[in-house]
Amino acid sequence: MTILVTGATGYIGKRLIPLLLKEGHTVVCVVRDRLRADSHYTEDDKVFVIEADFLKPETLKNIPKDIDVAYYLIHSMSSPSKDFKSLEQQCAVNFKTYIESTKINQVIYLSGITNEKELSKHLSSRKQVENTLKSDVYALTTFKTGIIVGSGSASFEIIRDLVEKLPFMIAPKWLNTKTQPIAVRDMLTFLYRAAGNKTLYNTSYDVFGPEIITYKGMLLQFAKVRGLKRYILTVPVMTPKLSSYWLYFVTSTSYKLAISLVDSMKVQIIGRPSQINDILEVNPIPYDEAVKLAFEKIEQNGIISSWKDSIISSGRLQSSGLHKYINVPKFGCFKDYKESFVKDPGKTLNKIWAIGGKTGWYYGTLLWQIRGYIDKLFGGIGLRRGRTSPTNINAGDALDFWRVIFADKAQQKLLLYAEMRLPGEAWLEFKIEKNKLKQTATFRPRGIWGRLYWYSVLPFHVFIFKGMINKLSKA
Repeated sequence: MTILVTGATGYIGKRLIPLLLKEGHTVVCVVRDRLRADSHYTEDDKVFVIEADFLKPETLKNIPKDIDVAYYLIHSMSSPSKDFKSLEQQCAVNFKTYIESTKINQVIYLSGITNEKELSKHLSSRKQVENTLKSDVYALTTFKTGIIVGSGSASFEIIRDLVEKLPFMIAPKWLNTKTQPIAVRDMLTFLYRAAGNKTLYNTSYDVFGPEIITYKGMLLQFAKVRGLKRYILTVPVMTPKLSSYWLYFVTSTSYKLAISLVDSMKVQIIGRPSQINDILEVNPIPYDEAVKLAFEKIEQNGIISSWKDSIISSGRLQSSGLHKYINVPKFGCFKDYKESFVKDPGKTLNKIWAIGGKTGWYYGTLLWQIRGYIDKLFGGIGLRRGRTSPTNINAGDALDFWRVIFADKAQQKLLLYAEMRLPGEAWLEFKIEKNKLKQTATFRPRGIWGRLYWYSVLPFHVFIFKGMINKLSKA
């Protein structure tokens, strides 16, 4: 079958595509920015990458008509837009309008469990999207789920931050809310086995793990798996706003996502039993086993996707993609340019490809960390995002408080764009040419404050950037 995957560079999409290819399907990946498409997929003769934006109907004309199944994996959980509900609705309408003009037989939609009378804004939006996607032209299959547990998932990484950083927690009362987490591998099995299954046409199923557990229970089980003793006291005085700040400062989440998570976590998420496990022959694993398997992937450096790499969580790049920032401006900018002879370009390139995250910045890492704390205090993302892989970099990946704009080892070039709070825009480029490492920091100021900012940090740049290039150029 020919299968269309929207959200192809998202957390679920990137993990689903290899499974579909393994089943022998041809996959059409719809991405908003072609630069983000993994080179592995663009080189596969069974994968076609189409650049389109479902908020812009005129861009959908490149999507082929000859498709059998489509996965609708578009969500705006991390969107900073206050009007995300109408944006999700508009995406669904545009998708449906176009997809009904194709030869499509089935659309598979991943939604959230919506069994409670009072729903969070995001769950309410997903329920509305499901109603919008229903059609007389194609069959709709909806899977509704709660928390997805896997390496790189937002819930997993947030719980990991809390458990590994805090021996004792004074937490909000919503930690007593019940939910049914599901392992990401089980969720993916439901999704790929549903493709072309006529038994599931025009049906909706709740899919969930075997346990009903509170968020507090999830934290404590996580700690047990990690061999840690943790103590949690829940109190009723923490308001949703205070709870959001608590998540924001302790974990790697953005403040907008923290607000959305707190809003959703106040709602009990319990699935309705059905025969879907038997139909698709899936036996969901317990929560603690899902955590153990996630850490196996982490230890093997086998994380395929992470919520941190989502462009929609950026705040700066979500509307314009990477193309706008790939050409570093030359006029009206301040630059810090340094170059150094490189004895072994291969080793230096590997160092560059490992920069940030646990590796650090090779020189003045403490100062980089302080800059991250300052950014966090002013509502930025700080350094806690780290990086998904310690050695691999792809365009669109998050790298501490930078975003990877261009990464090509063959061209020996890495370009980063700053996502920290700044009175302007900043780029950091590393390029090796003829045994010479060229390192360029570019800053385009915004008004007088931007210029004052540049001159205030200039003394630090002098030795930070010099020290960094010296460390990188050494074999």
